[in-house]
Amino acid sequence: MVEKNVWFITGAGRGLGIDIAQAALAAGHKVVATGRDAAKVETAVRAHENLLAVALDITDQQAAEEAVEKAIARFGRIDVLVNNAGNFYAGFFETITDAQFRAQMDTNFFGPLNVTRAVLPVLRKQKSGQVITVTSTAGFVGGAFQSAYAASKFALEGWVESLAQELGQFNIESMAVEPGFFRTELLVAGSSTIAAELDIEDYAEATAQTLAAFEGMNGTQPGDPAKLGQAIVTLSDGGTLPLRFIAGADAAQMIEQKQAAVQQQIEANRELSAALSYDS
Repeated sequence: MVEKNVWFITGAGRGLGIDIAQAALAAGHKVVATGRDAAKVETAVRAHENLLAVALDITDQQAAEEAVEKAIARFGRIDVLVNNAGNFYAGFFETITDAQFRAQMDTNFFGPLNVTRAVLPVLRKQKSGQVITVTSTAGFVGGAFQSAYAASKFALEGWVESLAQELGQFNIESMAVEPGFFRTELLVAGSSTIAAELDIEDYAEATAQTLAAFEGMNGTQPGDPAKLGQAIVTLSDGGTLPLRFIAGADAAQMIEQKQAAVQQQIEANRELSAALSYDS
């Protein structure tokens, strides 16, 4: 890694992506900030001599390749890729249409794959780099009303963990960032949150209650996205990346509870599990 790096950040037109871009710029790095509308990205991050705003729909492989070409043309290299763009299809599994579920996977899972596939040849040629992927606590702990979202983030977690083992030989690191609840636009209906399209009476009351709870939570989440953006830059600049960064006290608590529950599940059926080998 060079002292001052070139960052390539997706989803930099709103939410956490803005804070990551601004933190990287403040640390003296060069930033390629991407989003569907380059002008909005530049306005959101704020114009800077070390900023290049590029239009990018992460679900479009060709667009990802073109964005990488623009980054190389401007800065000559890419050192840190941040897969941050994503959205949230909110609803119980049966209320989310097949098309919506596939769209969730297309953005949250296949989108980062598209961008990473475009960037990795650059990093391999350099024999250095970092791939930082923002997943979620929901990538470790599933929950009601987030089956599509959790599925997409669980998929990312497995991919990131495998990628780290594949890329180490090229001096490329891979890290998952697992935020808890941060004060971003994720819970804002019509912004990053898309409502389920199907109305099923059995879920109607719980759906109304959950949406009301999200609305009440929005703007009061405990996490400060500016601090998270700075933390990501600190980890990147600090040398060897951890495989995972659990972001937020609430995230740590939920993941610790999940790990304890899994250990209990192992112990509850350990003898049965151990008895499944062929008799010697």
